Amino acid sequence: MAANLAAVMANQGKRVGIIDTDIQSPGIHVLFGMDEGTVKYSLNDYLWGRCNLEEAAYDVTPPAMHQADGKIYLVPSSIKMGEIARIVKEGYNVSLLTHGLQQLCENLGLDYLLIDTHPGMNEETLLSIAISNELIVILRPDRQDFQGTAVTLQVARKLNTAKISLVINKLLSKYNPAEVEEQISQKFQVPVLGVFPLSEDMIDLGSKAIFVLEFPDSSYTQEVKQVANAIMGS
Repeated sequence: MAANLAAVMANQGKRVGIIDTDIQSPGIHVLFGMDEGTVKYSLNDYLWGRCNLEEAAYDVTPPAMHQADGKIYLVPSSIKMGEIARIVKEGYNVSLLTHGLQQLCENLGLDYLLIDTHPGMNEETLLSIAISNELIVILRPDRQDFQGTAVTLQVARKLNTAKISLVINKLLSKYNPAEVEEQISQKFQVPVLGVFPLSEDMIDLGSKAIFVLEFPDSSYTQEVKQVANAIMGS
């Protein structure tokens, strides 16, 4: 979702940053075709004081988008097992990450910074909620997800998050999207920005590329555009 939103925003001339704070199981770099062997610095290196955060930000703007004025920069997390284990064990300076994100936005002239978090609650997720202008929770129409979403929204409200919204993902075709949107919005008392169907094309693509660029006429892509416009409009 973060990668596709970034692509839509950049196609509209925006400078967009993505930071992968899912330190335990990073993966968003795969969607942009990043060669892991060419990654000199990652988020982990910044948190250990080896570089500034801008040095760990890579221009991953897809070739098909170079005619647009927008840019996409990605700060990946390390995929090396030893580095993942170290940061999970030792932790890091939370205030350092907060400062780094502010500097990244300023130094790269970003219009938007998308923070891709670990599913569920951990230290990175709590920090992201606390510092974000807008929290978007992605949930499946599943009872287990409902419980997790309720906890996340409760925490966000206690942290006085400025704006909270939901995105419904992997909705089966037998359900009416408008009815599900209304039910979920009423249940959690927050707006729903988009309802995404379970897409066989998405599954078949297998994270080899950015969906909205490969399937520009898909109803899924149109829904991504709706969510992106809602974010940019706010």
